[in-house]
Amino acid sequence: QVQLVESGGGLVQAGGSLRLSCTASGSTVYLNVRGWFRQAPGKEREFVALSTYVGHNRVYADSVKGRFTISRDRTANTMYLQMTSLKPEDTAVYYCAAGRSRSELNFWGQGTQVTVSA
Repeated sequence: QVQLVESGGGLVQAGGSLRLSCTASGSTVYLNVRGWFRQAPGKEREFVALSTYVGHNRVYADSVKGRFTISRDRTANTMYLQMTSLKPEDTAVYYCAAGRSRSELNFWGQGTQVTVSA
């Protein structure tokens, strides 16, 4: 079994920065792909960023490219999402996800709220 725990959300003004963390525990050896998704009120969950854990190949949604950076600390089994130049439209609950591949993201965290005020 795998557990993912996010932290780092909060309230920030537009133009500010936040760093989200997602720490994995349990049977993590097969978690080849890890990523971030978000869900704003009244909207469907959307992709934000993805990384392969080995090789660290990264993919970003167009809406966050150049502002968000996904990274990881392999020794701590933790993934990060550094968010800069935040906009009110970035307000959402952010979830980390992990799995064997992008189409097999079977494990999800509980979510962390990010609120960006204008």
